[in-house]
This record gives sequence, C-alpha cells and structure tokens, in this order.
Amino acid sequence: MNWLRDWMLPGQNSAYTRDYDLMFMSIVGLCAFFFVLIAVLVFFFIIRYRRRENAGPTPHITHNLTLELVWSIIPLIIVIGIFFWGFHNYMNAAVAPGDALEIQVTGKKWLWTFEYPDGMRTINEIHVPVGRAVRLIMTSEDVIHSFFIPGMRIKQDVVPGRYTEEWFQPDKPGTLQVFCAEYCGKSHSQMMAKIVVDDAAKYAEWLEKGDEFTQTAPLKEVGQRVWENRGCKECHSIDGVKGQGPSFKGIWMKMEKMSDGKMVQVEANYIRESMMYPQMKVVAGFEPIMPTFQGLLREREMLGVIEYIKSLQ
Repeated sequence: MNWLRDWMLPGQNSAYTRDYDLMFMSIVGLCAFFFVLIAVLVFFFIIRYRRRENAGPTPHITHNLTLELVWSIIPLIIVIGIFFWGFHNYMNAAVAPGDALEIQVTGKKWLWTFEYPDGMRTINEIHVPVGRAVRLIMTSEDVIHSFFIPGMRIKQDVVPGRYTEEWFQPDKPGTLQVFCAEYCGKSHSQMMAKIVVDDAAKYAEWLEKGDEFTQTAPLKEVGQRVWENRGCKECHSIDGVKGQGPSFKGIWMKMEKMSDGKMVQVEANYIRESMMYPQMKVVAGFEPIMPTFQGLLREREMLGVIEYIKSLQ
C-alpha cells in the first residue's frame, strides 16, 4: 500500500503523520474491500437467482436472524473501532508536549508573520529544529484564515479575536509548504509560507545570523524591517511627528538634550546603546518606557537600524 499512499498523499515528516496515514489508508482499504464484496455479491445474485422460463412461484422468504445479526454487529464493531482509533489520533494531535517550542502566528491579508519567544519576528518563513515539538498559537488580524501544512497532515482555522493552536514535531530536515486553506480574498492563493526544518547546527546558525534576508539584504532594508516588525514604529515615527519616542527623521548626528541636562550626539554608539540599555540616556521630554532589545537583535539588525536612521535625513 506504500505506493498508493505516496501517490495519494504528500511525504511523511513526523511520527504523527505516519499514524494519520495508517488510519486513512486503512479506511480507504476497508471501503474498497466492502465495495468489491458487495459488487461481487450483487452480480452473483443477479445470475444465480435470475428469473427462468417455466419457473414456479417465487418462494416467500421471511428473514434470517443469523444473517441479520452478522451484517449489523460486524459493521457496528468496525465503526466503533474507527471512532476510538480516530479519537486517539485526534488527542495526540490536539495536545502538545509541555516542552514544545511556542511560536506566535498571525495571519493577515495576505501573509503570515511568526514571532519567537525571544521577540524575533519573521514573515512567511520560519525555521524549527528537527526532533523538537513546535506549538503554534495562532490568531488573525482581519478575516478567517486556515493554517494548513500538508506534509504534517495538520490544518487549523485562524480566527480574528481568538487563539487557536496546532503542533507538530518534524523528524527529518527539509522544507515544508504552508497554505491558507480558507478563502480570504483576491490573493488567497498566494498566501503561502515555508517551514524550514534544520538540524541542530544549522538551527543554531540561523538563530545567530538570521534568515536569508537579514544576511544578504542591504543594511537600510534590514533596518526598515526591524522598525516595521519589532515594535519601533509604534513609538518612533519617520516623518518628524513626535510620538512616545523621538522621531527617527533628521536625528542622525544631531545634538539631543537628555533628561539629566547633558547633550549627546546621535551617532552609531549612542543608537546601539539606546537599543541595549534604553534607560541610561533618555531624551528630555520623553518617558523612560522603551524596553531593552539586548539579546533580541542580531548584530546585522542593529547595524541596519543605524543605517536606516542615517537615511532619514
């Protein structure tokens, strides 16, 4: 049956996938068996009990208790067995291990954003370690989406105003395709993401250096993505309008007065220090509410923020 399974279903990427496929193919095989059995019996009865010339009157048959019990009890046992088998697999799929890696997933027209426990965010691509359970906590910013990973045999609606969950544990490195399986507008078919399953060494390297965009994109673009995705834009505008924090526009190499009365020049070291230790030097007129990004930003991301601020003159 392996060739039939491989023809009908995507590749297997977890132990749960194999359990699901075994149940699915067993039900398909059971249906095929009874279809053939019933079809053969129908044709046999048509031929064996066809009306013949000069046949006498058709005998009156009441019922056969043994036959009626057999065709009632056997299907009942099969259906009950399938129910408990399916319930067992459902519980395994619904309850994630306690030590699972939690990733926040947000769906919106028409992309997926992912946030790790350390605050790192990615768009339409996540990296996970092989052999580690991953728990996805999902919500939507607009309409109902559906997070579908065919290679893991899991699918769950992503609903605005509430959280839904699903989990998986990849058992081999590779790349898995994610689809939105709930129609959500004109670009629904393009709302796709990738799950990259890395071995331990590659995952550690990715955590340190970031994704391909972080490693290869121009620093200005890296900094702009940090501003957009790490909460910077909520306090720091880029058009000169004062917010919860100073605007990034036109501050490069400018002398700023701190809350203690000292004057500080906005250059690379000051910007880096403000990201790592935001309470050390607070610009006059603003509250010390900025959180630290120590351990949350990679070196190239910090350089990107500096380059992005440079460009806003």
